[in-house]
Amino acid sequence: MNINNFIKYIRYEKRLSEHTINSYETDLIQFRNFVFVESNDDELNPEYQKIRAWIASLSEQGLSAVSINRKVSSLKSYVKYLMKFGHISKNPMLKIVLPKAKKRLPEFVQENQMNNLDNASLFSDDFFGIRDRFMIELFYNTGMRLSELINLKHIDIDVSRGNIKILGKGNKERIVPFNTYINNMYKLYVSQKSDFGFSCEAKDFIFVTDKGEKMYPNFVYRKIQHYLGLVSQLEKRSPHVLRHSFATHMLNNGADLNSIKELLGHTSLAATQVYTHNTFSKIKTIYKQAHPRAQ
Repeated sequence: MNINNFIKYIRYEKRLSEHTINSYETDLIQFRNFVFVESNDDELNPEYQKIRAWIASLSEQGLSAVSINRKVSSLKSYVKYLMKFGHISKNPMLKIVLPKAKKRLPEFVQENQMNNLDNASLFSDDFFGIRDRFMIELFYNTGMRLSELINLKHIDIDVSRGNIKILGKGNKERIVPFNTYINNMYKLYVSQKSDFGFSCEAKDFIFVTDKGEKMYPNFVYRKIQHYLGLVSQLEKRSPHVLRHSFATHMLNNGADLNSIKELLGHTSLAATQVYTHNTFSKIKTIYKQAHPRAQ
């Protein structure tokens, strides 16, 4: 089994993100090391018995079902690669039964809390404050992922048409509209960014650090944690929570699932349906208020 060839394939052919590539590589190396220890084979093959034993060992180590399933997903991708290029003829993953993971509902910020966050007094009135506020509003108004926001370039925003071109997972592009409010915030941000001496050329990254360098994940995480902490008591305060908030609030206010699916860049409607659970309490309240025998 040649992991390096697979890594080259998903990096240069599939063009997956570095985060995904690193996860796949780590998982595959762990599987390889397990098989060598268990069997001492020189030739490593992803056989059914070895895969099942690996999954059992992961469970014995105390890993959650979610973590185990993610690791097995990496192995599935590798097996597909082997089959595609004729290295194996049978898929050993077909008989694998994965541990069931407990369904975790997405955490989200309440609408009134997001309204409280849309308060200029919480942000400094200089470039840094305007950048942070625009960043948060863009997350909440478009539902984009962290990696998508970091890689946005000025050329991706069409001010005249009011939309953003987002490059999502698997290099799939989608167009997401934005309102006049975001349009005005973008113009203000660009003006401040330029006045601060940072370039705003078409192919420049939109969001930059305090030093004018490309934004990076931990920088964004710290900012989001800080500002969400001012309005919410949620334990988890991350960019993805803003994505969840976007989807939940859209659904609560009448958007259909298919539209939300397209806006989020989901490949399957099943991934979007998780947000329906968050709206059940609201549906229950409406039912009690509207039905004559609900009391």
